[in-house]
Amino acid sequence: MQSYVLEMKGITKEFPGVRALDNVTFSVRKGEIHALCGENGAGKSTLMKVLSGVYPYGSYDGKIYIEGKEVRFRNIKESQEAGIAIIYQELAVVEEMTVAENLFLGHELMRGKYIDWNRLYSEAQKWLQKIGLDIDPETKVRNLTVGKQQLIEIAKALSKNAKIIILDEPTAALTDSDVATLKNILCDLRSQGVTCIYISHRLNEVMELADTVTVLRDGQTISTDRIELLTEEQIIAKMVGRELNELYPYEPRNVGKEILKVDHYSVIDEQTGREVIHDVSFSLKAGEILGISGLMGSGRTELFTSLFGAYHGKKRGTVWIDGKQVDIRRPAEAIQYGMAYVSEDRKKYGLVLEMDIIKNSTLVALKKVAKWNVIDHALEVKQAEEITKRMKLKAPTLEAKVSQLSGGNQQKVVLSKWLLNNPKILILDEPTRGIDVGAKYEIYKIINELASQGVGIVLISSELPEVMGMSDRILVMSEGRITGEFQRHEATQERIMTCATGGK
Repeated sequence: MQSYVLEMKGITKEFPGVRALDNVTFSVRKGEIHALCGENGAGKSTLMKVLSGVYPYGSYDGKIYIEGKEVRFRNIKESQEAGIAIIYQELAVVEEMTVAENLFLGHELMRGKYIDWNRLYSEAQKWLQKIGLDIDPETKVRNLTVGKQQLIEIAKALSKNAKIIILDEPTAALTDSDVATLKNILCDLRSQGVTCIYISHRLNEVMELADTVTVLRDGQTISTDRIELLTEEQIIAKMVGRELNELYPYEPRNVGKEILKVDHYSVIDEQTGREVIHDVSFSLKAGEILGISGLMGSGRTELFTSLFGAYHGKKRGTVWIDGKQVDIRRPAEAIQYGMAYVSEDRKKYGLVLEMDIIKNSTLVALKKVAKWNVIDHALEVKQAEEITKRMKLKAPTLEAKVSQLSGGNQQKVVLSKWLLNNPKILILDEPTRGIDVGAKYEIYKIINELASQGVGIVLISSELPEVMGMSDRILVMSEGRITGEFQRHEATQERIMTCATGGK
């Protein structure tokens, strides 16, 4: 059995009024992929910040051993010199620099006082080849996909002789092909003896990739097990501290009348002139959850942002809402017709991060909190309190900035913002992306509650089990077309994937 490359013993970290880590033990063997799982707030990020020197020695209790030797990191530089590299979800690349410049940023290859450019580019090529990335090292990073940028971060870590690479939610923003590439590279690194700590809410990836999984809950180590001894449901139970009766709490209900009808709808992209949506027809009924599945680039987001008036392109076709033909050109018009759109990127399009919860939750419904066109602060607070209570929002105060909230609670603020307007059509684009399994369950319960109240819901998701588990009916898209439609009882992963890849 391989020896431990990393041991963290009795790690305790406190902040004013809260114990973030409570006597945590975390041990990782050399050359394994070790998953670190837990809900948001469980202590995963804090533990990794202790390991990587963000929280220096002396700011926590406990001991850290690398290859059997105690280490006391006073800063990030010391942890890097010991062979530890951390790759965050928000990548640390400089987009205006080349791939090679990014690879050796901070440890440039010098000839005397000057950078040895020939050596830098040849060495960069070597590290790119090592991870199977076939790109020119002189390419500007801004011209690469997020997936390739992430692989450059891995190559950069290897160029610094990293023994332990920490990946924090590495697949959250990747396409399916980039995810597959990343998985292959991690398996190759494992065979080369490189250790990976893999932090992810996507338990299907954990089950597929990890050798060992450690679960944290409320700042404590709950368990460390070989992956073959666990099921996904058992990991979830350890994470949340309770058995979830069903991961997807679907509730059958009677659907109502047709509230949205789209007929022969096409969209041509304004910039490229390419037809991104081709002759799409479908309908949505009150109280129905309509799942939308498809691979990245299938046109799911383009279709619904266009219907919401938020996509710049030429449209043709007909749209009816409540039996009335409409021509929606701006989101403001969509809102007037009772539509709401929860974007796939809540931080960029759904929230004003440096504003508080109160202001974020009333953004779409300012008329409801105003008197004589002036915002009534007391009324605004009252409305925010009511809607966030309904969403079971967890926050120290409603005056807290939303940037301080967990992903799940941020998503609840986005939902609060739209639900305060009482929409009849709610479009949810990747509503559980980047949030933990407990928060996902709460979002699903909210979706069920809204559907039972007669709201028509469009659920766009890249997670097949989510679409199948929550939807009454499923549409599958490929290359801007609807290539399949299934009632709940008809849908299988195989049938959906066949349609998603253009088959019938």
